[in-house]
Amino acid sequence: MNSSGFTFRRVREEMIETLLELGIKDFRVLDAISQVPRHIFVDEALWSRAYENRSLTIGYKQTISQPYIVARMTELLISHTNGRGKVFEDLLEIGSGCGYQSAVLSFFSERVDSIERIKPLVQKSRENLAHLKISNILFKYGDGYQDWDKDKKYDGILCAAAPRAYPHDLIDLLKNDAKLVIPVGGSEQKLNVILKAKEDEIKEQEYEDVSFVPMLAGKSDDGNDV
Repeated sequence: MNSSGFTFRRVREEMIETLLELGIKDFRVLDAISQVPRHIFVDEALWSRAYENRSLTIGYKQTISQPYIVARMTELLISHTNGRGKVFEDLLEIGSGCGYQSAVLSFFSERVDSIERIKPLVQKSRENLAHLKISNILFKYGDGYQDWDKDKKYDGILCAAAPRAYPHDLIDLLKNDAKLVIPVGGSEQKLNVILKAKEDEIKEQEYEDVSFVPMLAGKSDDGNDV
């Protein structure tokens, strides 16, 4: 299957049609996802399934999220903004995995700081984004609970792993009128959006059921502790 051939174009168009049918309404999100070739983020053996609305393994007991979840989380993150292009200056992503969600976020922010606790996945993300010539993402090998820049304020935070309760320290990293989009829970998880309306005013809202890998503390050189 050739990455530039008709087959990929067709299945990518079908993926966008599926996202529309599932309720993704923000055409900025659909446009960004249509421009990111999902197949390069998975092993070649999975290319025939790369544009299906399903999660796929990326090794180290981790997965690339289904396109709907990537679209939904991105849509929730940017829903309060207007205009096209880079509507944010700085975003923080926790759990970059193979870099697919990172690539989508790159369309909406001047800079994206992305933290991943599994070292080989950090390298995989860097390689994937270099292949796409996306250069506004900084991938960091670190613990998503603490290894962020504590002196920086973000226009939004997206977390691609599920803690049992969202880390309140993350709220301190947000600018006013910025959001944290994060799955929360154990065996049953909900997608949460936490809006920092003012320094002392937090608004929380729950959305649909989701299923993410757990958010773990610490770092892993090889992923074998997952």
